[in-house]
Amino acid sequence: EYANEHSKFIEIDGMQVHYRDEGKGFPIVLVHGTAASLHTWDSWTQELTKNYRVIRMDLPAFGITGPNKTADYSIKAYTDFLHEFLTKIKVDTFHLAGNSLGGNIAWNYAAEYPKKTAKLILVDASGLPTNKPQPAIFKMAKTPLLNSLFLYVTPKFFIKKNMQEVYGDETKITDSLVTRYHKMALRDGNRQAFIDRAKVDFKLDSKANINKLKSIQTPTLLIWGAKDSWIPLDNGKRMDSILPNSQLVVLPNSGHVPMEENPEESLAILKSFLNFN
Repeated sequence: EYANEHSKFIEIDGMQVHYRDEGKGFPIVLVHGTAASLHTWDSWTQELTKNYRVIRMDLPAFGITGPNKTADYSIKAYTDFLHEFLTKIKVDTFHLAGNSLGGNIAWNYAAEYPKKTAKLILVDASGLPTNKPQPAIFKMAKTPLLNSLFLYVTPKFFIKKNMQEVYGDETKITDSLVTRYHKMALRDGNRQAFIDRAKVDFKLDSKANINKLKSIQTPTLLIWGAKDSWIPLDNGKRMDSILPNSQLVVLPNSGHVPMEENPEESLAILKSFLNFN
């Protein structure tokens, strides 16, 4: 239901990774966040394929790709996965964009492979501690009994409630959008994978993260939703102050996923950064 004529599958570490490779031109790689899928980039892709080769994938634990048999959802594992994926499809130099968890993966990748990343785009990226309590869905995934219940009972209204936290304007949450996120969550193995992913503490060594961010010389665009309740704007400002070659653009009416919630506005910012008219 959620694959199309552009969908392809490639084997990595025993997983059949779902990805799409569309358009022609200089490659731009798009990496989604927690509990999302490559579909979160649909609007951007529709426009970017006019001038670029657009590559996006369902990360391990999410979308059609599903769980990693090793249940390793550390940033290192995700960065290694991205490197193996791009090596296998023979993409050497590219622009790299990531949202939330995908942004964390993207800046870690840029730090490790600076010659491969031409420009870096971070959309409400994770990787620095926040002053906010954890989102309810992460608390649930870490709580015994509740997470066991989640494995077997995942009502659609629960997914919608979670999306209302993510969006700045909940009137933009359509039934088809909720249905897509719900069905992806119900994919065999994804709920256990989400629980396993939620248990990983990405903030264990924030000093190391800061040092890694400081090392990134790649031209970097930070796009941040002012209404992001998961990773607040203060994090974007701090990340911008740490990165040596960055610019921060704030979207006043967006939440955590500006590329999905306000695609035209966020695309205009991206086009300017890429000098794409």
